[in-house]
Amino acid sequence: MRRFLGVGLLLVCTAATNAQIGEPEAAQTTTVTVTAEGFDREDAVKQALRRALEQGAGVQISAHSNVENFTLVRDTIYSRAAGVVRDYEILKSNELPGGTWEVTIRATVRPSAIAETWGEVQNVLDQIGRPRIMVWIDEQIDGALQKQSLVESRIEELFVKAGFDLVAREAIKGIERREKRDAERNEDAAKLARLAKEAGAHLLIRGYAHADRAGLEDLYGTPVAFYNCDVQAKVFSTDSGRLLASESIPVTRRGVRSRKEYSPQAARTALTEATFPREGRREPALAVRLFESVMEQWSTAITAGRDVVLEVSGLDFRTYANVKRALGELRGVTSIDGDFTEGTGTFRLKSKSDAQTLAERLLEEPFEDWLEVVDLKPNRIQAKARAGENS
Repeated sequence: MRRFLGVGLLLVCTAATNAQIGEPEAAQTTTVTVTAEGFDREDAVKQALRRALEQGAGVQISAHSNVENFTLVRDTIYSRAAGVVRDYEILKSNELPGGTWEVTIRATVRPSAIAETWGEVQNVLDQIGRPRIMVWIDEQIDGALQKQSLVESRIEELFVKAGFDLVAREAIKGIERREKRDAERNEDAAKLARLAKEAGAHLLIRGYAHADRAGLEDLYGTPVAFYNCDVQAKVFSTDSGRLLASESIPVTRRGVRSRKEYSPQAARTALTEATFPREGRREPALAVRLFESVMEQWSTAITAGRDVVLEVSGLDFRTYANVKRALGELRGVTSIDGDFTEGTGTFRLKSKSDAQTLAERLLEEPFEDWLEVVDLKPNRIQAKARAGENS
């Protein structure tokens, strides 16, 4: 996965280790200078920070290589490089002839920050398991919808290698087929995300890939079929249907050797080349940008937690206060606030567990004596106070 995480990187690295024998690990630092390339200046800085993290803490990261979910945790930490490497200076930045940017930074990396971040991500994975993803790309060649999408398959492969669990979109076929058709027809992404959640996915990547023939040309005696390719994809949280990221590439012209102007094989090859980078190609690739967007959103979600609302009717204030205190002590709940109005308590939580997992915890002590769950939605739990327990 390093070639995906380090797309377009041009590295010039020097390292000076400041740690001294006997110095506490928390105080140890490594200073690195790196040069990286990105599709814009902001992306170039992100790439440089990731490379600085890799160069400055490679030994600490490699030490975890035999643990479960190593690749997923490692890539999650790389995606959070801007938060882990907080002390850096931009030495030089300039736009390159092809429109990309090159940035050189000097960064200070603290191994203790790596250890802390690793433990945090690993704890979340222990609670919720590996993230599950559904990829749904409608692929058309010369206006004809293809039964199987090559772009979809390649994106799936990319995320599976990164440690995600795959939920095939065929899993939706048995779930409210009519609703699925209506959602597709109306491009209702929120409804499709809900159906993906029911199939077991945490994230839905929904997109389109088009390839239309653009003529047959002779290049140096070789016939080449040209296709105009257009690929776009959006990432949705299946918990809330919220749009997390959107990536696209403009219409891109690609040519593949072929003796016929109409060539599905040439079209698929052109789509793949437009979506995934070839070695040595400097232009941005949608698949890489999509992967990095997903990793950034995933790492942010597991750090801040999910938004879950618990509404409990029929409470008195004493029980409301007890429930709020007990919720704050639950493992994985990072923050909580609440309101009490006319016998109804509303609790707003940031949780590293989803609503269903939280609802299951409400069946245990001490909650089982206080309330009963009556309705469950992707990010909302409704409950009522148990009769006779408000005291």
